[in-house]
Amino acid sequence: MDKDTLRKNKIKILAGITRLRQICCHPSLFVEGYKGDSAKLQQLLSILEDSKESARRVLIFSQFTRMLDLIGRELAGSGVPFFYLDGNTPSQERIQLCSRYNDGERDVFLISLKAGGTGLNLHSADTVILYDTWWNPAVEEQAADRAHRMGQKNTVQVIKLVARGTIEEKMNELQEKKRHMVEELIDSQEKKKLP
Repeated sequence: MDKDTLRKNKIKILAGITRLRQICCHPSLFVEGYKGDSAKLQQLLSILEDSKESARRVLIFSQFTRMLDLIGRELAGSGVPFFYLDGNTPSQERIQLCSRYNDGERDVFLISLKAGGTGLNLHSADTVILYDTWWNPAVEEQAADRAHRMGQKNTVQVIKLVARGTIEEKMNELQEKKRHMVEELIDSQEKKKLP
């Protein structure tokens, strides 16, 4: 596509990419009436089962609140209690939910990636699961940092779920290239400073 065609169709292209990302999370986010399963959701449930057996405390982030709702329904159906926070959660309630989680009331916390980027101190978590890939790796890192806070006494494991052979894998590759480029730039700047 030439630049003009790309500019004119930018919204349609972004919408299409979003749909591809949603299908990676769970086809029912895009396909109305979908009754099948999702390999990624099954993988998450398997990780959560292992986490429960290991007494790990988990934060699960997704950009898509509808995906968090699906995960919540699966957890509720299995009798797993959890907390939920998204951009509509009032600040006072956010503080209370974080305190209750840190006090050990429940071991799973579902958080919208956008809502979880700042202002949350969830130092009692020892596992962070990034359910879907975000364009900007800094946003993912901010979300994972919710567990790397003052008061953290455990090693924090960060798990990023990426559907193989999909747009998520391509996004992940782009993130790694960007991260590598930044590291090279910083390293070369540090070498220039050495005597």
